[in-house]
Amino acid sequence: MANATPRVRFCPSPTGNPHVGLVRTALFNWAFARHHGGTMVFRIEDTDAARDSEESYQQLLDAMRWLGLDWDEGPEVGGPHAPYRQSQRMDLYREVADKLLQGGYAYKCYCTTEELDERREAARAAGKPSGYDGQCRVLTAEQVAGYQDEGRTPIVRFRMPDEPITFTDLVRGELTFTPENVPDFGIVRANGAPLYTLVNPVDDALMEITHVLRGEDLLSSTPRQIALYRALMELGIAKGVPEFGHLPYVMGEGNKKLSKRDPQASLNLYRERGFLPHGLLNYLSLLGWSLSGDQDIFAMDEMVAAFDIKDVNANPARFDLKKAEAINAEHIRRLEVKDFVAACEPWLHAPFAPWAPEDFDRERFEAIAPHAQTRLTVLSDITANVDFLFLERPAEDEASWSKAMKEGSDALLRTARAKLAETAWNAEDIKAAVVAAGEEHGLKLGKAQAPVRVAVTGRTVGLPLFESLEVLGRERTLERVDAALARLAA
Repeated sequence: MANATPRVRFCPSPTGNPHVGLVRTALFNWAFARHHGGTMVFRIEDTDAARDSEESYQQLLDAMRWLGLDWDEGPEVGGPHAPYRQSQRMDLYREVADKLLQGGYAYKCYCTTEELDERREAARAAGKPSGYDGQCRVLTAEQVAGYQDEGRTPIVRFRMPDEPITFTDLVRGELTFTPENVPDFGIVRANGAPLYTLVNPVDDALMEITHVLRGEDLLSSTPRQIALYRALMELGIAKGVPEFGHLPYVMGEGNKKLSKRDPQASLNLYRERGFLPHGLLNYLSLLGWSLSGDQDIFAMDEMVAAFDIKDVNANPARFDLKKAEAINAEHIRRLEVKDFVAACEPWLHAPFAPWAPEDFDRERFEAIAPHAQTRLTVLSDITANVDFLFLERPAEDEASWSKAMKEGSDALLRTARAKLAETAWNAEDIKAAVVAAGEEHGLKLGKAQAPVRVAVTGRTVGLPLFESLEVLGRERTLERVDAALARLAA
């Protein structure tokens, strides 16, 4: 299928919260499809009723929409190969399984779990491969009747070819798997339910997928799928065998693969903290790929223009939260101010905002926004940065108070208050007033402004002080200085 217009698929199972490794797979498929003018198919693999849930399904759709990874065929969009949920395609799988049995590409296996375990253990003890040994590959009618008389219910196994399978991985180059390492495998359970090993390649075949870009953990199943595609071609079900590219592991702490159980693996965590979708995608794209050696920050359209699956590195990629945050911060700084204001919206109201709804002043927020924008790592940081504008009293931080309010701070604050009461109310003149107050007490600006900052904002660090006071207003600033003086006197 090398010359076909690319058709790729992203086919997650709706189990639990979306994982950032899963998002990286979706991103690379999306970028590949968009770069080549191809088709992105979004398919839901929900055949495991015990683990799949409608809630997780909705979370997947919501996550893809939030990330901006649009799809051309799939849920809510439709397409020529609908339905795109495997739970709604069971009749198709049964039909294909029957054709594989009739064509001799598959066979019924009556081995019990206990027999399989016993034979595997014996193979391991003898130093031989412990996969299925082909016991039921060729059964006589008498053997089948005997198993049926015992009440055994068979599974269906696919018959692997007896020669090596070689293919060229788009990331890893040419790979060969020998028959002893890829034994016959189950495709239908004893209860008639189709297995992933059948439904995934069957759907790829029926949906005419040309390129399968997926995680390295699925590499060992690829020769089995290639053999199944070839059988489906001979049966007239598939048009060809897709090209495969296996993406590198995403590693977490201790050189271990990032798992769903790792706290930093959950996509929801990044949404709740206020990562921008394109900031997170920019970082995830660097886990195995790069735009150029010296450019880490780029927009998604730049990625699409440059993306080539052959440039993906086969080596494991380490997830670095600090770098993810730094890249997100840069994307925040690059927003238009109006877009930054809109992006902050969720964190300016309940349940995130500690102020009463009626105390929020949008005009004040829009005035302070350009100064806040340059200092945020994630959007959720905005709440603590601007709370002094909307709370009746600044947040109490004992550590900040103890650090800033040294001996002589009361005298400095009284002088600063007198000058602030008389100065023109703009950042430049406010600064001049604090500088002058400091000079009267033999203090440089850094030392002079610390008590003022804590008195007014409650914290030793925050947004630019003089711009903050300008937005807060003279009256409220002086009220807070008075409250700090009263506390110092007490």
